[in-house]
Amino acid sequence: MALHKLEDFDTNYRDSFDGDDIKNYEVYSDRDNEKVGTVKNILVDEDGRFRYLVVDTGFWIFGKQVLLPVGRSRIDQNQRHVYAVGFTKEQAENLPAFSDDLKIDDAYEERVRGVYRDRPLESSAALGSTASAAKTVNSDRSTYNYQQEPDLYDMNQPDRQSLKLYEERLIANKTRRKAGEVSVGKRVETETKRVSVPVEKERVVVERVTPNDAGKPAAPGEANFREGEAARMEIYEETPDIRKEAVLREEVKVRKETDREMVNAEETVRREELDLDAPGRPVVDKNDPNYHQ
Repeated sequence: MALHKLEDFDTNYRDSFDGDDIKNYEVYSDRDNEKVGTVKNILVDEDGRFRYLVVDTGFWIFGKQVLLPVGRSRIDQNQRHVYAVGFTKEQAENLPAFSDDLKIDDAYEERVRGVYRDRPLESSAALGSTASAAKTVNSDRSTYNYQQEPDLYDMNQPDRQSLKLYEERLIANKTRRKAGEVSVGKRVETETKRVSVPVEKERVVVERVTPNDAGKPAAPGEANFREGEAARMEIYEETPDIRKEAVLREEVKVRKETDREMVNAEETVRREELDLDAPGRPVVDKNDPNYHQ
């Protein structure tokens, strides 16, 4: 599996660590606090996980650069120091030299791992014995997995093992708020209305006519002259009876209905993408169905 220098893997890697950079940190042995060199570079795998610190041993072993697995490092950011856990000068002498133009293959990494497996870690019981760890390692380098040796590749600061890529997403939610208020009430209005009612009135009509046999002598005893004789007739008339009556005109029902509509929103979101700059080196896509870790 390919390894890349951190600045080749991501030229803006410092942004992922809030501007921090452990390159040029001084490296000390955790056994006797002896300075063994400085961090010159960091090697990461295809997923951006820290795998090795490139340590320039300076005058300790003049002019030699070696690889220190991240699991054998303890970082003190306050003092800008890296402590190499269980690291000895003998190991530094036995490690294969590293150079900037070196092509790291499985054989080279196995030589590096072999040096660290050969010596148990007396100063860190938590990491366990490399001898016992070596028994669990798959001997086939083509199927080697860094997780097989957590004492070599599990970093003490897990959040510094890999580059974390973030993206922004639009979250659609709803909040219920009062949009207004509708009040339905009654009021009394007055108006003048006219109504017509036909009424009848009786009246007496007196009609005086001359009979056809006028002037004809009356028969004896037919003419009866009596004083005070009168004809009476009752006269009636209608008077209007106007009054008001309340009647049910209509009924008003008040209810609420919910209208649904789709609201479209548009916003610019950001996403971090991985820039892999590794000229001449194979790039492995772990999403490829033919990929085998």
